[in-house]
Formats: sequence, structure tokens, C-alpha cells
Amino acid sequence: MAQENDRIIASNRLARRNYELFDTWEAGLVLQGSEVKSLREAKVQISEAFGRAEGGQLWLVGLHISPYRNSGNEAFGHDPDRQKKLLLHRREISRITDRLDRDGLTLVPLSLYFKNGRAKIEVALARGRATYDKRHALAKRDAERETQRAMGRQRKGL
Repeated sequence: MAQENDRIIASNRLARRNYELFDTWEAGLVLQGSEVKSLREAKVQISEAFGRAEGGQLWLVGLHISPYRNSGNEAFGHDPDRQKKLLLHRREISRITDRLDRDGLTLVPLSLYFKNGRAKIEVALARGRATYDKRHALAKRDAERETQRAMGRQRKGL
């Protein structure tokens, strides 16, 4: 969902390999001031994060935002591993929580970026892949890439 003019801070490249992705949403994040400053410096780790539904709200757990280096006092800093609330419409939250409970899916973050000055995160409903599924997906992608190359060579007349 990130557009060309959006500044991508972090992306979870392993999510596309380790999970079979279904639906994606763009969500806002409730952040503290020092967290936003750390995000602007790209001091974030997104690979271990996942979403959790509690009390009719969605929370992002495991998103590590390093403390801002210029916040001279520890009292004004933030907890790097605190849960972050995801901002979505009520209908979207109910749809996501229903699928999480009913289908046994996981809410996985794909990318974190700034859009019009606001931090946004792209999340997806996903199901974990087994090792043989990962190999199968990799082989399928390689085969498609090779056919595209062959078609390109044929078009060029080589």
C-alpha cells in the first residue's frame, strides 16, 4: 500500500517467504514523541512483530523501536518493546478479529512507512508455511522468472 512518495522505514521481507498472505490493510500507530523521532532515524526492527486482538482493539506486539539517542533524560524516553495500538476502522477490526479467531490466522506486519507525515504500517492476515511449502513457492517463483526471461529473449530475437 505504500506509494512512491511515501518513505519506507522498515520492511518485513521474511514475511512473504514464511507466510501465505491473504488480506492487507494500512493501519495507523499510536506512538509517543520519542518513538516518532526514532522512526525518522529508521531505528526499528519489524521482523519479530505480530498483531494481537484484545478487548475489541488490535495491538502490535514485538515491534522494537530503539530509544531516541538525543533524549538526554531517561524519564522522557520510551519503552522500546511496549505494545503499540493499531488504528483501524471498527468494521475492519471486527473483520480481522473474526478471521483471526475463526481461521486461526496471524496478523503480520509487512512494512512501516511515513505517509503525509504520519507513521503507517501495512499489516496482513497470514498463515505460516511449512518448510516444503517455502521450497515449493521458491521453485515456482524461479520457474516464472525463467519463463519471463525466455519470452524476453524470444521477443528480442536472440
